[in-house]
Amino acid sequence: MRKFALYQSGINYGFIYFNGDNVLHEKLNVFSNELEERKELTKEDHAFYNDFTKINLMLLNERLAAYEEILTKAEGDKIETPFGEIYSKYNDIWVQRNKKFPLDIIVADNKIVGFNCPARELCTCLVEEGYELRTSLKVWNEKKKGEKLHPVKFLGEFMVEMRDGVKLSTNVFLPKGIDEKLPVILVRTPYGKEIFSQNHYKYVQRGYAVVIQDVRGRNESEGKWLPMYYEADDGNDTANWIAKQAWSNQKIGMIGGSYGGYVQWALASTGNPYLKAMVSIVTAGGPFTDMPRKGGAFTSGMLAWAFSVSRKKFMPELMARDDWDEVLNIRPLQDVVPKALGYPVEFIDQWLNRDDYDEYWEKTDWYSKKNNIKDTAIMVLSGWYDDNGTGTTEALDVINSFDKEKRKAILGPWMHSGNSIRDLHGVAFGDNALRYDLDYSYLAWFDCHLKGIKNGINEGAPVEYYTVGSNQWKTSSNWPLPDTKYVDMYLQSFGNANSSYGDGRLNFNASKENKKDTYIYNPEDPAVQLIDVSENEVAVPGNYKDEEKRKDILCYTSEELEADLTITGDIIAEFYASSTAPDTDWVVKILDVDEEGNSIKLADGLLTAKYRNSFAKPEFMKADEVYNFIIRTSKISNTFKKGHKIRFTITSSAKNFIFPHSNTKKSFNSTKIVIAENTIYHGEKYPSKIILPIEG
Repeated sequence: MRKFALYQSGINYGFIYFNGDNVLHEKLNVFSNELEERKELTKEDHAFYNDFTKINLMLLNERLAAYEEILTKAEGDKIETPFGEIYSKYNDIWVQRNKKFPLDIIVADNKIVGFNCPARELCTCLVEEGYELRTSLKVWNEKKKGEKLHPVKFLGEFMVEMRDGVKLSTNVFLPKGIDEKLPVILVRTPYGKEIFSQNHYKYVQRGYAVVIQDVRGRNESEGKWLPMYYEADDGNDTANWIAKQAWSNQKIGMIGGSYGGYVQWALASTGNPYLKAMVSIVTAGGPFTDMPRKGGAFTSGMLAWAFSVSRKKFMPELMARDDWDEVLNIRPLQDVVPKALGYPVEFIDQWLNRDDYDEYWEKTDWYSKKNNIKDTAIMVLSGWYDDNGTGTTEALDVINSFDKEKRKAILGPWMHSGNSIRDLHGVAFGDNALRYDLDYSYLAWFDCHLKGIKNGINEGAPVEYYTVGSNQWKTSSNWPLPDTKYVDMYLQSFGNANSSYGDGRLNFNASKENKKDTYIYNPEDPAVQLIDVSENEVAVPGNYKDEEKRKDILCYTSEELEADLTITGDIIAEFYASSTAPDTDWVVKILDVDEEGNSIKLADGLLTAKYRNSFAKPEFMKADEVYNFIIRTSKISNTFKKGHKIRFTITSSAKNFIFPHSNTKKSFNSTKIVIAENTIYHGEKYPSKIILPIEG
């Protein structure tokens, strides 16, 4: 029988025993701070550990002997297991490839001694006694050794009244044995507060009060569910309620990802004086820059999420469908939800019926009130391929001017699910792409800014980021990088940039020849964004080599680079265009083309033409009149290797990502469609270009 201690975020939550036939466990009872008696793992226990740790203990028990046999005798730095798994050796750890929530394996003294499993907000470790410093526990041992851990006390469920009388279901947890007023960690969620308790006990055990609340209209809370709409006011009222409680010292920190990131910024945008620290992870941003109306288009790719929160209780099973092609082709769009789900969803109707940026959208737009965010210490985490990437861009814009001690950003090669996988849609990143120390950073941020503990978290580099291609973690004093050199690359062709077979070029030198490229955009035959709608990830990379053979995609490609070139930041596309339609969409991408012609998407952006000057005041185009458009893409740090090419593409559609524009004044939501002839101009008169943020 093999005994492994189970740790998460530096806390020993029990012991796991593998004996080949079954799994035994001793589980820490967080309410008594004592181990429960050893017993065999039941199906219910297995489900608990699967959710809590992201490790399938039953499966690990079956494979442990095989892993040990293979890895202790492995030659070289890469192996494939009999179970079809790929492992690479990195710094004496065998890291798992092509797997979400990988099970990384530590081998020492001719045996397996531990496992690390990283995720977006935590890292789980299984380790044999004596080998702790070889695992993710190393940072915890250095920084938190000997800390006192408290039992958890569930104070109760409170129905907290908002300013309009609606009451929100709120659970409060306190550490036993502390009589003084406490700093508070607040979590607000639309997914059901109960599923967040276990992973936040670690804060209670370390001397924080933890408050977890169902947002309005969700789970056990009263009121109407309109995503984003009530969160600023409700967050503000909740913070004020917390500040009045006898157990609160009026210092509040918040943590969460996605919608759990958005609610933090919504509260911060009210200027509430009690919000002292935030850990914002893959946050949603403004409604017309991020979701659901990115660039003015309607993001069909987020319907999986919308379906999952279409009832009062979270239903993730509604995201996975095998008929998304049929669902996304239903017209009119008002029929999509009733036909796909069998019932209406009010908030989706609101999204469809409000075309331009109005008071409804403004109420959901925390970024429009960013000047109220001043006295909060903010840590921002995200990835280059996060579908809420623009939300993080806005967050980074806000903290750019903060004092160095009150801002930190960690940006990795991750999608919306964050620090959880090293290979995305066929694109492989370095073995170092995932980190084991993020959960320590979160705690250290709160300890520093809520408890006043000098732990150095705010003294190092404020920005840590990962460069794809060179596969390096780097640091900077700010974002954008202060030493960035912005360099123009100009669009050029002889009039036939259609497809990757065309003559479109990207050149650092401007051309005096005035040329144009025209393509036909048919809404019934849209170009495709390479995503799986059921995955609920719309910004992932992908190889667009085959898609770029389409004639309705203009491709502008550089010569082979003579030396490595690294860009870090947002790319700006500024181009001149006309259309035979009064309105259309522009979809742009930046791609890295290798020697074999693989074209890997790095960043993208989009804009509905009528919103070129304002999302609130549409301005339709006149046929064949030339207009200037500026699109800010998602951010990236990428090294284009010597021999690679830089590619910029532009088209008017991205099936799966957005609903196709109809080329009429009713944009995406029209039963009538028009085929449009769209033209891009370049040369001395119309210097269409992209602006690259090149590292200094």
